[in-house]
Amino acid sequence: MVNYCIRRILSTIPVMLFVAFFVFSLLYLAPGDPALIIAGDHASADDVARIRQALGLDQPFLIRFWDWLVRVAQGDLGHSIFTSLPVAHMIGQRVGPTLSLMVLTIAFSVTIAVPVGVLAAWRRGSWVDHVVTAGAVLSFSVPVFVVGYLLAYVFAVELGWLPVQGYTPLDAGLLPFLGNLILPVLALSGVYIALIARIARAAMIEVLTQDYVRTARAKGLGHRAVLFVHALKNAAVPIITVIGIGVALLIGGTVVTESVFAIPGLGRLTVDAILRRDYPVIQGIVLVFSITYVLINLAVDVLYTVFDPRIRY
Repeated sequence: MVNYCIRRILSTIPVMLFVAFFVFSLLYLAPGDPALIIAGDHASADDVARIRQALGLDQPFLIRFWDWLVRVAQGDLGHSIFTSLPVAHMIGQRVGPTLSLMVLTIAFSVTIAVPVGVLAAWRRGSWVDHVVTAGAVLSFSVPVFVVGYLLAYVFAVELGWLPVQGYTPLDAGLLPFLGNLILPVLALSGVYIALIARIARAAMIEVLTQDYVRTARAKGLGHRAVLFVHALKNAAVPIITVIGIGVALLIGGTVVTESVFAIPGLGRLTVDAILRRDYPVIQGIVLVFSITYVLINLAVDVLYTVFDPRIRY
């Protein structure tokens, strides 16, 4: 297992290098001259030249990429064009709300989706199974921002139970912290719950037809032991896979959700940077999200060996 983990960790190095190359290329894949776009329509030739020099656009591409990669390795993501603040500092200020939203969404979604998927597989063909399947299809069909606005209107505007917008740090109190995140978590977790529940149902249906499950039942084990001790452990690999893949949905969903509920996280920072064409900030955020996704996939691959010791490739 140790050798497998080491190989997987080493295999992420070329992936991260490719991600870094792609993120750096975003500035140059944009149509037009980046310096001219940043300077604006009324900028002089001297202004454009200063921006090109500040961005290093007067240097060969590979030299610019190497210099940028060395700075990134040292934790320097550059400076914002509009605020002149370090990009790493801006991301550090905004990562707390986004991380809180994603962690709570994952915890809530997994807690709800896995038991629901197991129950639907156990009661396959019953009304419970049909309700779960219909609910999953509905959750996939409704966009996150529609759910967010609907929840905000009902529970915040009409009933007044929860705040409409904003974010309260955890050190200000647990209840205010959760109060500002309940609606965003509910809006963001709908698609995630549907995805995990469908995969859990399909994986459990396949496992429940295996011989060892019938043997466990023949030995007199109860339904809970059969479902959650024998069957669920053997169905865990595809469930863990979809949980890791679903992080991509969360990364995209946080941008929309934070905009709907005015949460000052990385999603809002991304939208603001795109609207202002603040390329260093966009590069930094995309790089952070991409590396996070690569590391989560690495963790998923390592977890495979915990639930299925046969995996040693």
